[in-house]
Amino acid sequence: MIELRQLGQTGLRVSRLGLGLAAVGRPGYITLGRARDLPRERTPEALAARSAELCNAAWTGGIRYFDAARSYGRAEEFLARWLGARGLPAGAVTIGSKWGYRYTAGWTVDAAVHEEKELSLARFEQQLGETCALLGAQLDLYQIHSATAESGCLDDARLLAALVGARRSGACRALGLSLSGPTSDRALERALAARVDGERVFDVVQATVNVLEPSLLPLLAAARAEGLGVIAKEVHANGRLTELNDRPQDAELVTALRRIAAEARTTVADLALAWVLAQPQVDVALSGAATTAQLASHVRAAALGLEADAVGALASFGEAAPAYWATRGRLPWT
Repeated sequence: MIELRQLGQTGLRVSRLGLGLAAVGRPGYITLGRARDLPRERTPEALAARSAELCNAAWTGGIRYFDAARSYGRAEEFLARWLGARGLPAGAVTIGSKWGYRYTAGWTVDAAVHEEKELSLARFEQQLGETCALLGAQLDLYQIHSATAESGCLDDARLLAALVGARRSGACRALGLSLSGPTSDRALERALAARVDGERVFDVVQATVNVLEPSLLPLLAAARAEGLGVIAKEVHANGRLTELNDRPQDAELVTALRRIAAEARTTVADLALAWVLAQPQVDVALSGAATTAQLASHVRAAALGLEADAVGALASFGEAAPAYWATRGRLPWT
């Protein structure tokens, strides 16, 4: 079974591998090779069924942390339906969701705009109500979605007070923020300093951590030392760290990763996941599996102990943060 641990000082029990529903809560997402993984007809019914299959497989495999967001199409709804169908009470699993983005694609893949961001007090109050209407007492962790220093949300006293008020009232048990972009370090520093009446605002940080973008690891170690839980997202770099990466620009990267994976008797995708789980500051690494076969492979990877030589070799693949995020920004919605 997958190792369980406490998420920082929240009292929430989580598995070291979590399941993120971004890839199956809506028809379009930024993942290379995704078209080969989803049903031919990406109707709400088809993706609800796929979400339930994945959640069932995750539960059977020992996964006890599930991640959604208001902007992941109908992911919160699909998750709530699965929880109800299985009859899982609050506390049986740990549920995290996020607010700040609104889904705007109208259930299409080729929309001009897939989501619209607003990190305001009004948006928080609106989306907290929407999330609670679906997940109710099952909501454990509520996070600002892609908080940045530039957005001003981490300096908004009224917003921070409302966040702490939601935790105090029991609307959620813990507060967090997810990070994105080359200035994530600045956002995390502000989050660590955030207080309301002397009370720490944030309990958890969710950040991009992978072989190509490891830059935040030192600051995440400092956050964990201060008692925050740490969740790693985009461990496969939106598909760049998988065998499905056919970008010509990444040909040498994939060849080198395949060689290391062969020596470790695993796949490129599982190698990338195992590397993230080898980082001591990471409590949970999110699987973005779109099929049960991928998820089963990720569960096996969670038990894969990498040799020190492999961990060190993979550390050399890191890209400069601005270059990494510029590449991510050019990846297509599929």
